[in-house]
Amino acid sequence: MKCLAIADLFIDPKMMKDGLTDLTEVGFDIDIKMWHHSSLEDLQKDNITLEKQGSDAVALPEALLEGIDQYDWIVTQFAPIGKTTLDKATKVKGVGVLRAGIENVAVEYAASRDIHVINTPGRSETSVSEFTVGLILSEIRNIARGHQKLQDNQWVKAYPNGILAPELKESTIGLIGYGAIGQRVANLLRPFGGKIIFYDAYYNGATIDQQVSLSYLIEQADIISMHYRLTEETRGMLNHTHFSKMKANAVVINSARSGLISEPDLIEALQNQRIAGAAIDVFEQEPLPADHPYLSLDNLTITPHIAGSTYGNFTNSPRILAKRIVNLLAEEQ
Repeated sequence: MKCLAIADLFIDPKMMKDGLTDLTEVGFDIDIKMWHHSSLEDLQKDNITLEKQGSDAVALPEALLEGIDQYDWIVTQFAPIGKTTLDKATKVKGVGVLRAGIENVAVEYAASRDIHVINTPGRSETSVSEFTVGLILSEIRNIARGHQKLQDNQWVKAYPNGILAPELKESTIGLIGYGAIGQRVANLLRPFGGKIIFYDAYYNGATIDQQVSLSYLIEQADIISMHYRLTEETRGMLNHTHFSKMKANAVVINSARSGLISEPDLIEALQNQRIAGAAIDVFEQEPLPADHPYLSLDNLTITPHIAGSTYGNFTNSPRILAKRIVNLLAEEQ
C-alpha cells in the first residue's frame, strides 16, 4: 500500500519518517514530500486561510500533486486535501490528518467517495492545557505585565486588576468545552482549590466538576477559558451579549480558536473595562498588524499562537495517527 506523507515546517521529514514506522511495519511504502514555506508565518497564513475558507482555498504545488494518483493513503498536517486534489488522487482510500482539526480536508466529498478521514484528537492535550494554565496565572497575577514594566525600568505594583491580585483558590473557573483539553485543564487546575464549572453541549459523562448552562457560566465564572471546536454554530459564541453579563472582575482566556470569540466585542469590553482582562494566543489576523487594538491594551496578555508548539506535540502526532490507521485496517479485515 502506497502512502504520501506531506511534511511541513512543524512536522519535518525526519519526524514524519520516525513517527510512521508502525505503517512501514505493516507493509506501507511511504513517500515523504515537503510542503515548502519560507517561514512559519507563511505556513500559518495558509493554515488560517484554509480554516476560514475551506480546503480548496489554497492550492497544493504541482510537485506534491505529481503521481498522486498512485497513492492509497495521504498523510498531512496542514497541507490542503481539497476536492481538486482528491479528484486527482483516484486510488486514495484514506486521508490522515496530524491534528484534531480537519478543515484542510474536503471531508464531505471524501465521505461521498468512501474515503476515510482520520485525525489525531487529543494530540495537543498536554501542550495546550499546560499553556492555558500558564495564561491564566500570567493574566491574573500580572506576571508578563510585571516583567514588561521592569524591562521598561518601571517598578509597578498596581495593575488594571488592582493592587492585590486574585487567587485561583478563591476563584470560579468556567471552561467552555470539556473535551480532552478542557478536562486536562480541569485536572491541572483542581489542585489549586478553585471551583470548576463547565459548559459543553455534547458532554454526557461522569465528572466531579459541575456541568452548567452557558448563561450560568458566563454570569458566575471569574475565569472563563475557551476549549470548544470552531464550527459555523460556535463562531462568535462569546460576544457583546456575553461580555455585558460577565462579572466586572472576569478574565477571558483563549488558547483554542480565535473565531470562538468576537474579536471586536472583546476589544470593546477590554477598552471599556467591562471585564478585568484577557489572555489570548489566537487571532483573526496573524501575525498581528502593528496597529491592532490589542497592542494598546494594558489589561491583556497576548502570545503569538504558541500554545501547541511543543516538541512532544509534533513528534507524537505521526505515531498517534499511524496506530489509528493500523487499527482501522485491522478492523476492516
